[in-house]
Amino acid sequence: MESVLAAWQVATLGGIVSWIMISSCLNVTQKLRSLLQPWVTHYVIIGTAFILQIQKYQHKFLDSLFSGLSCVVSVPFYTGFLPLVFWSGHVKLARHMTLLMAFCDYLGNTIKDTVSAPRPSCPPVRRVTATKDEKENALEYGLPSSHTLNTVCLAGYLLHYVLSYSQNNYAVTQFAGVALLCLLVGLIAVGLAVLAFWLTVHEYVDNFIISGHNVLSFWSALSFLLLFAYPTPELPTPSFEFHTAFNGVALGIVAGVHLTYYQFHHEAAPVIFSPQLSIPAFVGRILVGMPTILLVKFCSKALAKWIVPVISNTLGIPIKSTSYIPMLNAPVKGKESDKIKQSSYAQKLFFFSGQDIFDVDTGIRFLQYAGLAWSVVDLAPSVFAHLRL
Repeated sequence: MESVLAAWQVATLGGIVSWIMISSCLNVTQKLRSLLQPWVTHYVIIGTAFILQIQKYQHKFLDSLFSGLSCVVSVPFYTGFLPLVFWSGHVKLARHMTLLMAFCDYLGNTIKDTVSAPRPSCPPVRRVTATKDEKENALEYGLPSSHTLNTVCLAGYLLHYVLSYSQNNYAVTQFAGVALLCLLVGLIAVGLAVLAFWLTVHEYVDNFIISGHNVLSFWSALSFLLLFAYPTPELPTPSFEFHTAFNGVALGIVAGVHLTYYQFHHEAAPVIFSPQLSIPAFVGRILVGMPTILLVKFCSKALAKWIVPVISNTLGIPIKSTSYIPMLNAPVKGKESDKIKQSSYAQKLFFFSGQDIFDVDTGIRFLQYAGLAWSVVDLAPSVFAHLRL
């Protein structure tokens, strides 16, 4: 049985490596883009008039509503909201919402950067960019919408969880939940295929994380490969940065839950509003947990800023840093440039990357968010147990 389990893991990782090699050698991204981008761009242009008609009904309430919905894919959301779900005792809901967000983010941003379809021109179309996250999201390509995908999938999974695990599963509750989901789907209209797929596989994923073999080694390798199994967009966008962060979060959650499932994340874990987890205790968890995970995030980033360049230099991989390490941004000339050119061949051989220089910000961001997520499900609950919260 164990050999069968190991076989599918090897086959999965081998398939991803093969796809990276084939897509790089055959320029699959460019070929797909040349086929899809003109078609999508055409519909973006002819659909602009319809968007302008909708925007005639401008209202502050609608702006606030959609700004709120956009927070579902923002860094503050999964940094602040998802830990609260974990610490409230709804651990299964929290881990599946996190993994579903990581899946949606990878799938959506992969399609987005493959097609590289422009957003409707602004002006005349008006964009609501009230926050820093909204301004960053506006720099991404437009199809598919990350807000659309995540909102539909998370709302749908939340409804599935409530209807499946609620002890008071009355018809009124079901009707209200379905009505709410229909409202959200009516507002954004896509993402149901991804949700249906996740509802099909989520129990298998959960069983693997809890009691599977080679979980840590397999998921670590998978997370590493997914950093390279990603298309290069026509122009630089923050989409890959978002994918890197969610990818790290998923690894941290999987590692922490796998190692501490029977201590903190089992089905009988105390749930908020129960005698075992009162409101004061939950507030105590927030007051202790938030500073803890933010400290871990800071320390993980500082440690990664030292480790990633050292490892890269040891392996002979030429590096740069877009923002985290300013000293690595200096231009390289002369003999050092020749060394980088020679090293890049090895980099392309092993990583099949189109870049001549590896951006260490990718590794730093990945480790930073992996550490953050691990602290949410492992370190913070350990502190809670010690403090009897």
